[in-house]
Amino acid sequence: MSKPQSIQVLARHGKSFYWASYFLGSSLAFRAARLYEFCRFVDDIADGDLPNRQESLQEISHSLLDSVSSSQASKIPELNDFLNLATEANIPLAAAHELLEGMLLDQKPVEFKTEIELLRYCHAVAGTVGLMMCRVLNCSHARADSFAIDLGIAMQLTNIARDVLEDGKMGRRYIPASWLNIDVSPMDIKNSKHHTHRPVSDSVDQLLTLAEKYYKSALVGIRLLPFRSRFAIAVALRIYRQIGIVLRRRKLAWWSGRVMVGKAEKFLLSIRSLGELIPVTVPEHDGKLHKHLKGLAGVSNDQT
Repeated sequence: MSKPQSIQVLARHGKSFYWASYFLGSSLAFRAARLYEFCRFVDDIADGDLPNRQESLQEISHSLLDSVSSSQASKIPELNDFLNLATEANIPLAAAHELLEGMLLDQKPVEFKTEIELLRYCHAVAGTVGLMMCRVLNCSHARADSFAIDLGIAMQLTNIARDVLEDGKMGRRYIPASWLNIDVSPMDIKNSKHHTHRPVSDSVDQLLTLAEKYYKSALVGIRLLPFRSRFAIAVALRIYRQIGIVLRRRKLAWWSGRVMVGKAEKFLLSIRSLGELIPVTVPEHDGKLHKHLKGLAGVSNDQT
């Protein structure tokens, strides 16, 4: 019996998440895969080679806004399935709209200047996914949103650290200029110019250090999730976090291409994740982690 398309997409493109989905049970795994499929759909448009990428993303963004006031179905089947999922799981469409805004930002050359730009971008393209996944996994704790955002941000910072070379080839440098002691353009990164190796490696290390703050917060907040979901998300967190550990193990040699986490490591990290099933009291969220994110989906305006 063949797997549903969304599960196939997850298995093909999201290996770490696919591994974690085994621990969700078939119903929640299918819902999580449907969310992943939509995110993958818009991400493939954003990073593809079609000439009308921006127009396509804008159409999806406008359709999301229209769906709030209209019951008309979209002409885009992937969007229709997402909207059905959003209704089932009570997903805030503001988060999906912000995701599209982040994808639209990538349609022009990216050279961030500050850490604030970096963090707000990470919220747009990944913190929002954490918010939506909270609903998909039937989490009823309002406080969980802040920790879910942190997990999305941590994973996106890890993505950026892993994909420095690939992003440079697409004209993007997410590393803030304020972190670099020399001028480094996406073209310099694409060409792996030797004089950029150390400065960019140091910045990759800084990305991973920043990601760790958000991973630590998310690891605490995981205990607000329903029991079964908690273990699956802990597995996903630990496997994604391991990407940074592998990067450091390879001396942050970003010019050598993408690193991966092996199956043996995934198995051991899954065993370690059993510790997250032990109940503990979850403290208040550290508002300092969101001080630059005010006004964005799911972020309290009380953050300091």
